[in-house]
Amino acid sequence: MAAESPFRPDILKGKAALVTGGGSGIGFEVVTQLARHGAHVAIMGRRREVLDKAVAALRSHGLRAVGYEGDVRKQEDAARVVAATVQHFGRLDILVNGAAGNFLASPEDLTPKGFKTVLDIDTVGTYTMCYEALKYLKKGGPGKGPSTGGIIINISATLHYTAAWYQIHVSAAKAGVDSITRSLALEWGTDYDIRVNGIAPGPIEGTPGMRKLAPEEMGKGSREIMPLFKLGEKWDIAMAALYLTSDAGKYVNGTTVVVDGGLWLSRPRHIQKEEVKELSKVVEKKVRTSGVGVPSSKL
Repeated sequence: MAAESPFRPDILKGKAALVTGGGSGIGFEVVTQLARHGAHVAIMGRRREVLDKAVAALRSHGLRAVGYEGDVRKQEDAARVVAATVQHFGRLDILVNGAAGNFLASPEDLTPKGFKTVLDIDTVGTYTMCYEALKYLKKGGPGKGPSTGGIIINISATLHYTAAWYQIHVSAAKAGVDSITRSLALEWGTDYDIRVNGIAPGPIEGTPGMRKLAPEEMGKGSREIMPLFKLGEKWDIAMAALYLTSDAGKYVNGTTVVVDGGLWLSRPRHIQKEEVKELSKVVEKKVRTSGVGVPSSKL
């Protein structure tokens, strides 16, 4: 059970947000928390039944929400959904790019078409949404003052910080997303007062991604070699989104916040602590015997 939010319930009052991939998993929790903290929310997704279910769930709690069917790979869909969101709410303050595609595949089994599909959704789709949203997010846009721009959050990953087995397509795609985040933070932050940041989630329980990428059939062996491995909650990612979209994060721009419990830093512990202590004693004894490394004042 997720903890209670540490943020005031009105921190996003009067704001309007559009979340791609917001009908399920992490995206839906982000949408839910944005709405619970005062924002009016629009969800963009490819499956109408998923959208309808998500919107109905939000409205049943008295939250203002609307769903739009669309594919981030199609510029006409991006333009239509962004415009519809602004028409419905009168403004757009927050864009969260959460639409993504992923699956396990070794490079020799991954066709260029499959590789391109993931980049088209994650990387090109993220840029397309940002591009179409610019005129509404920039300072002076609908509902904004002459010096107040909107906020973009791009959902990323940590796979490309080192390398990851069977994830060459997503690693390349998310590296591109991180580059987009930094470039737009520089250029649109300077010219339009738009803050652009990212969130890189770790393994999150109860999500379609975990079911596809770390099914139970894989067993516990692969998890045991990662000392910092523990499942996060969708709530953890949503809280990071609240921080970045609220005034609490007003001085944060161009960074990707890693929310993974330190997992990407994990390395197997090849030598146990007791062995290290014993080895240190042996080495110290050899140094004393040989005189090598002894301070000159003792010679």
